Amino acid sequence: MKQFFSLLFFSIAFLSSAQETRNPVPQISVSGEGKIKVIPDQVDIVVGFQNSGKDAKEVKGLNDEILDKVLKYLKKAGIPTSDYTTSSVSLHKAYDYEKKKATFQANQTLNITLKDLKRYDELMAGLNEAGINLIQGVEFKSSKLAEYESEARKSAILNAKFKAVDYVSAIGQKIGKAILITDASQNFYPQPMYKGNVMAMASDVSQNKETLAVGEIVVTANVNVTFVLE
Repeated sequence: MKQFFSLLFFSIAFLSSAQETRNPVPQISVSGEGKIKVIPDQVDIVVGFQNSGKDAKEVKGLNDEILDKVLKYLKKAGIPTSDYTTSSVSLHKAYDYEKKKATFQANQTLNITLKDLKRYDELMAGLNEAGINLIQGVEFKSSKLAEYESEARKSAILNAKFKAVDYVSAIGQKIGKAILITDASQNFYPQPMYKGNVMAMASDVSQNKETLAVGEIVVTANVNVTFVLE
């Protein structure tokens, strides 16, 4: 009896599948894109400093002194400890075979998140005075990125629906419900990047020049949607 019901279920499933194959559901598949332009409200800055010399301990000591000054400046400037961190530390030996001399170089970088863009010039000038001599990168961000991504996704769905309606209206048909939605977004936002020497930047600040072009971030979402045709 059990084998009979199993065979019956298999037969019904097979017939149902065959029916769908003979009478496929009319459908249309389209892609949609949503873009939201955002004014950044914060910036990640990667800064660094380095020292070189003949003695490894002395070189490291020089870096430690600079780091101490930098951390004290950040604290005095009111930057929360959660908004800055050491991103890399290195100490390596270089040997000049022609001169038969060895030198040591110590490098350190910090990642600082500044949540008030108006303080950028002030912050960079203070870091320069504390001993920072290199900007490795500047990346603009938004504190409301998740909200803007949600808006972009909704816009992408509406864009896909508009396309589908546009296509089928030309042949006198209508679209029904969506039967498949696939997220095709790439979570990458091109960022304006800047690398340079802090000494030159500090000189510009002293002359009351603007040293930061914020621009816009474009938050993009892409979807593939399949609609039933009516």
